[in-house]
Amino acid sequence: MSAWDDKDFALMRALSRDDTQSASVLGRQLGLSQPATWRRIKRLQAAGVLAGRRVDLNVEALGFGVTVFLGVKLATRGQVSLEDFERAVTAIPEVQTVQHVLGRYDYRLRVVARDISDFERVLRHRIMTVRGIGDVEANVLLSEERLLGPL
Repeated sequence: MSAWDDKDFALMRALSRDDTQSASVLGRQLGLSQPATWRRIKRLQAAGVLAGRRVDLNVEALGFGVTVFLGVKLATRGQVSLEDFERAVTAIPEVQTVQHVLGRYDYRLRVVARDISDFERVLRHRIMTVRGIGDVEANVLLSEERLLGPL
């Protein structure tokens, strides 16, 4: 049996759509008082279900019109530690996410650039100079839809 009821799941869905809403506004949507809504939010935070808040920047508005997903296979296991590789690529400002994955590639990177020539510069002068990089496959993002998750 789940520790969360229908109101908790509705609260999670509402927060995943817009986490700037006040407990008062959320409570009205859910048929709860502001204090009851706040207690539920605090309980979800304490349980680690609500792991934090983040700002969702519009990278296009900031001048980054290209997003590329890179599949990266390390050249040789043991040549570079996973931690060293992760530390090196996370230090590159254009790399938004670094995911250690299972499959054809060892890592999946989300990289933003101003345009394709800027991406080429980032790839050649920043990413490909990281010690241990082997095969790389690039996939340019054409469009993206946000899914709210399993709730």
